[in-house]
Amino acid sequence: MKKYVIIGNSAAAIGAVQGIRSVDGEGLITVISDEPYHTYSRPLISYWLEGKVDDEKIYYREPDFYEKNNVMTMFGTRAVKIGDGYVTLENGGKVQYDKLLVATGSKPFVPPMAGLENVKDKFTFMNWDSAKAIKEKVKENTKVLIIGAGLIGLKCAEALYRLKADITVVDLADRILPSILDVRAGEIMQKHIEDKGTKFILGASVEQFAENSAKLTNGMTVDFDIVVVAVGVRPNTELVSEAGGKVEKGIITDMTQLTTIPDVYAAGDCTVSHDCSSGTDRILALLPNAFMQGEVAGKNMAGKEAYYLNAIPMNAIGFYGLHIITAGSYDGEAFVEENAEKEQYKKLVMKDGLLKGYILMGDVARAGIYTSMIKEQIPLADVDIELLKTKPQMMMFGKARRDEKLAGKIG
Repeated sequence: MKKYVIIGNSAAAIGAVQGIRSVDGEGLITVISDEPYHTYSRPLISYWLEGKVDDEKIYYREPDFYEKNNVMTMFGTRAVKIGDGYVTLENGGKVQYDKLLVATGSKPFVPPMAGLENVKDKFTFMNWDSAKAIKEKVKENTKVLIIGAGLIGLKCAEALYRLKADITVVDLADRILPSILDVRAGEIMQKHIEDKGTKFILGASVEQFAENSAKLTNGMTVDFDIVVVAVGVRPNTELVSEAGGKVEKGIITDMTQLTTIPDVYAAGDCTVSHDCSSGTDRILALLPNAFMQGEVAGKNMAGKEAYYLNAIPMNAIGFYGLHIITAGSYDGEAFVEENAEKEQYKKLVMKDGLLKGYILMGDVARAGIYTSMIKEQIPLADVDIELLKTKPQMMMFGKARRDEKLAGKIG
């Protein structure tokens, strides 16, 4: 009977369990996680913090998921070494494996900032425990300084806005959400958030922290009760790199999710994926990407050939009630349509006869059509470009592709 071990307990791990069980209903599966919880959805921690989601709804799978899939769990247990068919635990114990999945995700990056050690109430915002710690400290009018105007920082800000905190966001970049929005879309979103009362100080960083204030590089001083550091994340690659596996920005795998170490697979935010929209290898820290990588890894671990192909960066997210969906690469010729009064913005990016990326803000309908075109690399010559820009739901493919795609696969 084959022994499967999975390090991690988020989306990639769950995908792997389901992938293994789709092939092998009998093998022994052990999940090792340094967190003490049943699998939960990390993107929901901001909704939990603001009270939109309760403890039961934050879980990523039903309460009996492990029992139904005959999975042994080792929660609150840290793996410190892998190799030679064993996972070594922090307590000195060892767990044997025939096939191993490393799904260790990422950790918050806290850059060196002078005086940060003097701040009593400082937090990151990466897991449920961090959200719980923040919730204990925040009341109405609590002054919160958030370092970072990216996805994590602004989802934290949104939750704290609902709790009626007084929020200031500082970022060294000159605009918000630069990883997913272009300049104009960022301006629309920034105004939307500022209209709700959240303050931004951009193009500046903290020069010096005191216990309850921060002197910025632009000369301003910001008073605070708590600090949230949301500058970015770093993949947890140490287990693989220390075992001799290939690691660049993240863990390197092939299309089956196998690392350069025999019988050791990796999936999720700790790995490098091939972005088919830009033709580059990069980390795609996205829940659907992690789950699908894990599922592919699980199938291969159990002996069924499977490949993870056509990955693209994609975000479906909202901030302070304004929704956006973005995908792909923004390198190319752009079609832009905007209605600032309605907070609507559309950008389609085309290059080499293909749709490469898009930004939809406000009106996010029909995103699935655009996503399918990018992933499947459908030639623009096959579609009506004007309908693609304005009414994609009316777009007509060639007959063969129309019969195939409009039968429900695109929508």
